[in-house]
Amino acid sequence: MLRHLPNLITGLRIALVVPLCLLILQQRYPAALLVAAIAGFSDALDGWLAKHFHWQSWIGGMLDPLADKLLLTACFITLALVAAIPPWLAVLVVARDLVIVAGAIAYHALIGRFDAAPTRLSKWTTVVQIAFVLYQLAHRADLMPSMRELDLALIALTAGLTVVSGLHYVIIWARRAEFRKRRIP
Repeated sequence: MLRHLPNLITGLRIALVVPLCLLILQQRYPAALLVAAIAGFSDALDGWLAKHFHWQSWIGGMLDPLADKLLLTACFITLALVAAIPPWLAVLVVARDLVIVAGAIAYHALIGRFDAAPTRLSKWTTVVQIAFVLYQLAHRADLMPSMRELDLALIALTAGLTVVSGLHYVIIWARRAEFRKRRIP
């Protein structure tokens, strides 16, 4: 029964999406930062439990990145809605994730089952996106000052990695699909 604990924790992280969005929309940034920190801790905890106790599962491999994407996408959208970040950045993050999801669905429908193993570039993109959201929440919670140069650098880094990793996924999965189609008579 304990082997399902990482998936339960991931499910609880998904449940934090709505309260986190509401807190951002209400501009209750200290509370939003706390919920985001809890979500981040739960992400680290479920990953550690799954790896340490060999409780990894296919569903966990699908749910964990989904939970991350839901949280990040929701944060980018709500931060844009309260004018905390440029709307185009939220659109870029959402568009990348939609391309990835559409590609995964197409791959599954046309080629077959796949493992949702994130690339190293995608992991770095997620880390940068998380850091960007946490920075925005911490700044708005008055826990750190805003520096225009740092703001612009983080926006550029987040946007750049988002675009590059999205293109990277398209290229990788297109090559995998082509390889699999050639192998299947």
